[in-house]
Amino acid sequence: MTFSKKSLWTFLMVLALALVLAACAGGSDDSATDTDEPDDGTTSDSGGEAGGDLILAVLSDASSLDPHGSNDVPSSVVQANIYETLVNRNENNEIIPGLAESWEQVDETTWTFKLQEGVTFHDGEEFNAEVVKMNLDRVRDEAVGSPRFFLYEMITDVEVLSDYEVQITTEYPFAPLLAHLSHNGGGMISPAQIEADYAALENGEDPGSVVSSEPVGTGFFKFDTWNAGSEIRLVKNEEYWGEPANVDSVTFRVVPDSQVRAADLETGNVHIIDPVQPNEVERINNSGVASVHQQASSSLAYLGFNTEKEPFNDPLVRQAISYAVDREAIISGIYDEFGIPAIGPLAPGIFGYTEDIDAIEYDMDQARALLEEAGMSDGFSTTIWTNDNPQRQSIAVLVQEALAELNIDVSIEVMEFGAYLDQTAAGEHDMFVLGWSNPTGDADYGTYALFHSSQKGNPGNRSFYENPEVDALLDEGRRESDPERRQEIYAEVQQILTDEAPMAFLMHQEYLVGVADNVQGFEIDTSGIYQLKDVTIEQ
Repeated sequence: MTFSKKSLWTFLMVLALALVLAACAGGSDDSATDTDEPDDGTTSDSGGEAGGDLILAVLSDASSLDPHGSNDVPSSVVQANIYETLVNRNENNEIIPGLAESWEQVDETTWTFKLQEGVTFHDGEEFNAEVVKMNLDRVRDEAVGSPRFFLYEMITDVEVLSDYEVQITTEYPFAPLLAHLSHNGGGMISPAQIEADYAALENGEDPGSVVSSEPVGTGFFKFDTWNAGSEIRLVKNEEYWGEPANVDSVTFRVVPDSQVRAADLETGNVHIIDPVQPNEVERINNSGVASVHQQASSSLAYLGFNTEKEPFNDPLVRQAISYAVDREAIISGIYDEFGIPAIGPLAPGIFGYTEDIDAIEYDMDQARALLEEAGMSDGFSTTIWTNDNPQRQSIAVLVQEALAELNIDVSIEVMEFGAYLDQTAAGEHDMFVLGWSNPTGDADYGTYALFHSSQKGNPGNRSFYENPEVDALLDEGRRESDPERRQEIYAEVQQILTDEAPMAFLMHQEYLVGVADNVQGFEIDTSGIYQLKDVTIEQ
């Protein structure tokens, strides 16, 4: 499907309504609707044949296969096929059953979950309430140091009520709890692997060393091999407790060069490529063998500043650079109009988004005036870091050229994605180009990890931003149960962030994924996670 800018806004506002409705929905006793499969198992409703080896060519390798141990999309897209969560979100952004078949909110801070019975992990271990407790305790364990701790830090107690019933208690009423439990950071890991990982930790190994190298979940695919920097291969879980996947295996092949990815798709060496560069869309759509799947996203592309380093500890300097960035030029010149400008950290469609912000827009005169006010009219020298994403590299070049007009001399450093994440988490950078997706659809996820002072570094706050007022508002936002008051809180947060500019909010891009014509049933959600369970390949 193709979105014009107008139709993209329409789509996103419809998505906003769906998210609001989903946020107000409670638990359900209804099971998710299963897709009927033919008796002989040779074809599927999506039109292709069962079986086959699905190959994806992707830009970057995963950093970890421990769902509690990473916070990046390249890892999440693989983990989502190995692990499962208590609840899921459907295409209408409604909470639906996952490993929990039903749930009930007992009071403002207490939830009970009835679990699916007869579910086993890939290693034969049983899934039950004890396993849920073990996983939720692990992701909140300071010794593990999970970058996804913020998703579940409000949980104070996980109590086993029976073999298949668990109770979760939170410190305060937390409106998006179900949405957070649908995040793959809540993926359930085999108890045997958790125990082995803790044993390795006691022997001096890093947290997650066992889980990441030998991931074991309950998902419709199970881990086979990982050749770091090259490919990850999963195979069909023949004993899956629900409707099984259609293909026999899925290989995530790391192909950094976009032209090579496109050529591999056109020659049939791979079935799916991600991402497609905007200037390749027409070529692939006219290839006769593949087309580009477009999906409006809830993600944010941004230019971040290390606010603990001079001169970026001065909000006037950060504002000046933000005013110097031409977002429309980025969208038209780099993304070929496949996106919309960002006025804040939240995309349209995310609960808490507001247009009522005095947003920063491209204005070089204002940029010069702010630098002069900061005493930096003579400029300075600095660096922009980015990773092996060609679009981010192009953004860095555009910013470099713009800042040269302000006497700011910028050097660009391109890094391998894993090293880039490690070093920005350590605070070794000046400026950097990165993105943030929002798989929960709630403002808490799109603001807390990025801007709360407790989240500096790997959890998400790579700007190392600290503002007690913002901290207090973000804490209040996750404690407030009234949706209208939450909207007000996050509107106030977004205005402060605009004024203080810990990052320059750039755009909300569309996901562009190349899919071979003989592949059916592929989808990608608004947070960039591939939906591979129902994919079939015409043999």
